[in-house]
Amino acid sequence: MPGRLLELHVENFRSLRDVTVPLGPLTVLVGPNGAGKSNVLKVFDFLADIIRTDLQPALDSRRGFDEVAFWGGSRPPTSMRIHLKATWTSNASLNAPDEYNLVIRRRSLPSNRDSRGTRYTLSREESFAFKRKQGRGRRITIAGEEARVVDERAGQTQDSGSFGIRRLSSGLSTLPRLGPADGGDEVTRVADRLSSFRVFDVDVAAASQPTRLRGTDFDTLSPHAENLAGFLIHLSGREEIWDDLVTDARTVLPQLENIEFEEVGGSMDQLTVVLRERGLRRLTPLADASYGTVRLLGLLALLYDPNPPAFTCIEEIDHGLHPQALELVVQRLREAAERTQFIVATHSPALVNRLRPEEFVVCDRDDDGASIIPALTVDEVKAIVEESGEQPLGELWFSGVLGGDLTGGEL
Repeated sequence: MPGRLLELHVENFRSLRDVTVPLGPLTVLVGPNGAGKSNVLKVFDFLADIIRTDLQPALDSRRGFDEVAFWGGSRPPTSMRIHLKATWTSNASLNAPDEYNLVIRRRSLPSNRDSRGTRYTLSREESFAFKRKQGRGRRITIAGEEARVVDERAGQTQDSGSFGIRRLSSGLSTLPRLGPADGGDEVTRVADRLSSFRVFDVDVAAASQPTRLRGTDFDTLSPHAENLAGFLIHLSGREEIWDDLVTDARTVLPQLENIEFEEVGGSMDQLTVVLRERGLRRLTPLADASYGTVRLLGLLALLYDPNPPAFTCIEEIDHGLHPQALELVVQRLREAAERTQFIVATHSPALVNRLRPEEFVVCDRDDDGASIIPALTVDEVKAIVEESGEQPLGELWFSGVLGGDLTGGEL
């Protein structure tokens, strides 16, 4: 598969006091509400926002460092860290991955008597490390108002120069402007992958609406599937993909005979999705279909996307779906993960039952409000499954064997 994220390490970001999350082609975060699943996803959203707007605006839009940093304890932490390992650049490998590191430091300032609230100043340190040809590596470090490029080879380092950068600007937003010889191509690759991150959650009301054929881009499915009709029209032009998608929809929706498109009000400029269903004398517009049907079609459209972004998160993927649909959805996730990377959040035992130990990341939380992710290693999960007589993961997790006892909690 294409290059992917290997690991996320976070310190002092919301509930993530000190976690290291291994990331495979398909990573399913499993845990009760409040365990920190969504905060893992918010890390990537934060990084994508830094690329779009820069570091200070990304913090400001989240109401500042104190709101983003770890919420537990009696006072805010003095630093926050995000560290990524990936195989995105051309010479990266599992043994020599790309690495990106961001540290934001907070230093309190003396407050005036009339001041309400604590005043503080921020600083940031960043580094990019990536493999180059013939055993060479390159590291770009950023501190204060200076960015420095260092070449590494056979344990020796060579300073390749430095240049100025604004005090709180991020390398993610500014360094892609570097020339290829200075590492701009590699930084651009990292920034492009992070900026393409999307959280996918079908807005059923919006996804059910007709689409206008003019002036609309159908090549990319939007994060809330608002352009579902247009994207399905786009997929219908690729016969092999379309036939497989319709077959999957029929498998989960036994009454479905076909997915078609119909003009709205006799206008060729506007089309809507309609379902041909067994036993009905008329077609069913998507706006009249059930909540679960629209969610399913949105997910299938996502999973059959021939040109997906670098990675996609799906929150509560099971929401609105019949348990019988989950086996098919997990199978299609695995197939789509050969082209891209998925991070999925759920607290559904029915979905977890269909997972493999290496796809399963248990999320928990301690008494101090800090997330414990993963709460168990893959080897520990495998050992527990073996001791249980190969019981499904969902049953073991729901009973508390693989995490907190949720039998009395909300699902």
